[in-house]
Amino acid sequence: MNLEFRARINCTMNILLLGSGGREHALAWKLCQSRLCSKLIIAPGNAGTGVCGINEDISPTDFDSIKKCCVKEKIELLIVGPEEPLVKGIVDYFANDKSIKHIPVIGPSAIAAQLEGSKAYSKKFMKRYQIPTAAYREFDLDNYAEGSSYLKNHPLPIVLKADGLAAGKGVVICHSHVEAMAEYELMLQHNKFGEAGRKIVVEEFLDGIELSVFVLTDGKHYVLLPEAKDYKRVGEGDKGPNTGGMGAVSPVPFAGKDFIRKVEERIIIPTIEGLKKENIDYRGFIFIGLMKVGEDPYVIEYNCRLGDPETEVIIPRLKNDLVELFAAVAGQRLNEIVIEKDERVASTIVAVSGGYPGSYEKGLEIKGLDKKYSQDSFIFQAGTKQDGDKILTNGGRVFCVTSFANTVSEAVSKSRNVLQEINFDGMYYRRDIGYEFLK
Repeated sequence: MNLEFRARINCTMNILLLGSGGREHALAWKLCQSRLCSKLIIAPGNAGTGVCGINEDISPTDFDSIKKCCVKEKIELLIVGPEEPLVKGIVDYFANDKSIKHIPVIGPSAIAAQLEGSKAYSKKFMKRYQIPTAAYREFDLDNYAEGSSYLKNHPLPIVLKADGLAAGKGVVICHSHVEAMAEYELMLQHNKFGEAGRKIVVEEFLDGIELSVFVLTDGKHYVLLPEAKDYKRVGEGDKGPNTGGMGAVSPVPFAGKDFIRKVEERIIIPTIEGLKKENIDYRGFIFIGLMKVGEDPYVIEYNCRLGDPETEVIIPRLKNDLVELFAAVAGQRLNEIVIEKDERVASTIVAVSGGYPGSYEKGLEIKGLDKKYSQDSFIFQAGTKQDGDKILTNGGRVFCVTSFANTVSEAVSKSRNVLQEINFDGMYYRRDIGYEFLK
């Protein structure tokens, strides 16, 4: 019995979710609410996902172990949270194995995942389909000298991006030609980002304000999920080094209907049509990082999965049954779906380990997670692990608090109030998430 048919006749199903971050906890929290979910397994999960389902100690890139789990547990739907297994071809692995090819996978093929896996690939794709993005050139060791000359004459600031996956750390904005040349040399001559930096993309700097839009596509149709704005810098006022994300808000106050219409017409529709034209069967999420320059949207990057911590604000705002949505993706009938959103504001604040994004200590006890908080606030765990009856830190980004309210200011205040009740040694969080919109 296929997934689409099971969903239509209200049969429940066994689901496997890959990943271990706050994104996966938010997805697990939503999935286990579905009337269609009979069993939820998270691999490897964290202390928070263990409350939503069963954690299995399997790496998201250990395809053979994932296959064994799927066969043993009679899995009927696989959801891929992080980007690495997608770029490494988990969708293709399932499609080419007779024993598991019947299992729908929410995520794109390895070729499609190159939209995130290679900055050069994605820039060429955008150029082919006239999707607005920053002007760019790409360089490697073969044309190193040409790149040096190009940088010396490039207007400031200059954006340098490692071509491959660099755990969110492969982008450098240089404010002088000396800095740009030094970074260029570090990337290409000294392997600053390893294999990810074998090729680099040099972009013009776009002066505007960032936001992210999220699309779910079945390869033919798409639905637009709630948008979000995240905050990457570790310090308040957007200062200090970049991180995986210190917080997010949704909806984005400056992204009105006219702007989102431009995003759909100029970016989303050409992206979906471009994938179809190239015979790329893309079934999953497309995260589009945007820069709003004046009143116009430009693409900064594509991701082939949901963002973190943006997931922690957009998934709570989504009123639809998530398993029903995924069944519609598998059956290529997203055109039948109408997205329903909570119109309130959601804000999330991430609590991180002292020293993050540099070195930090693990194994610290977290106190206060089990207290009763407002029904408008949710705790999503990320770098945590269960140790008996204790929950310990197990990563840089440890957990986040998402809250609903009528304004950004109220939502942020609610999340801060919860954070004041939770602690571990060295815990740090930004108090100014959504600062542009605070009254």
